[in-house]
Amino acid sequence: MRLRTGIPLAVILLSLFAMGCTPQPTDLPPAEPPPLRVATYNIRYHNPDDGEHAWPNRKDRVVSTLQFNHVHLVGMQEVLKDQMDDLAMALDEYAWIGVGRDDGKEAGEYSPIFYQPDRLESLESGTFWLSKNPDIPGSLDWDAAITRIVTWARFRDLSTDSTFYHFNTHFDHRGERAREKSAELIAHRASRMAGTSPVIVTGDFNFVESAPGYAVLAQSFQDAFYATEQPHHGPSGTFSGFELGATELNRRIDYIFVQNEVRVLQHAILSDHWNGAYSSDHLAVVATVQLP
Repeated sequence: MRLRTGIPLAVILLSLFAMGCTPQPTDLPPAEPPPLRVATYNIRYHNPDDGEHAWPNRKDRVVSTLQFNHVHLVGMQEVLKDQMDDLAMALDEYAWIGVGRDDGKEAGEYSPIFYQPDRLESLESGTFWLSKNPDIPGSLDWDAAITRIVTWARFRDLSTDSTFYHFNTHFDHRGERAREKSAELIAHRASRMAGTSPVIVTGDFNFVESAPGYAVLAQSFQDAFYATEQPHHGPSGTFSGFELGATELNRRIDYIFVQNEVRVLQHAILSDHWNGAYSSDHLAVVATVQLP
């Protein structure tokens, strides 16, 4: 039988049957939100005495490491003002947050946060000092040798509309009590500021896993090295001192911590080098995370 349209009835019935059996979009499982690539990277301050490893000879390697690995969000350490200027120019797809630790402006090392504004929107941000008076610029306490800071920001992920907090820091290299008290301060501030919101903490903590400061953070956060759902990629340590194959590469002092249902899909310590030359005396740590 044919209808006046000239199309056989059987064809129309088969088409209607197929349409009825085809899952509609509402029947499909919800798509996973796109993951976020996060890094921590001590880029080594600009010290002309580093010779072949001085900043002008390796700044392009630092930039390449971030761009090639498609990092959306990175906390850096040991960044001086001239390095900030170089990075801001070369990483023009990033915006950044941070101040110098000595005066809360441009003096001293920054612990900046660089982020891609086409993926993340900064809703609020600030700095506090790792001391008994954390809101006083330049303050230091306990047995710290040098002023230390935390740069923080609350972000909105433009892909999912979810919000989260990022804290980035560089702990003291000499004072063990300062590192422990600094860990307590970050844990307290993260709890007070973020509440139940997702939290990411990045930094050069200048301690190994057996240290009291690590134990403090491990009580409140998950170490992404262990939380990763896929096997860790790369060496187990993060400090090389620019020496290829250094025994120090068994020593992990740079970490990414997460909190409040942040899933860690992948974790890597990047030992990339350019004909035996590293981009820094620390290796970059990268994690792929899924926000709740």
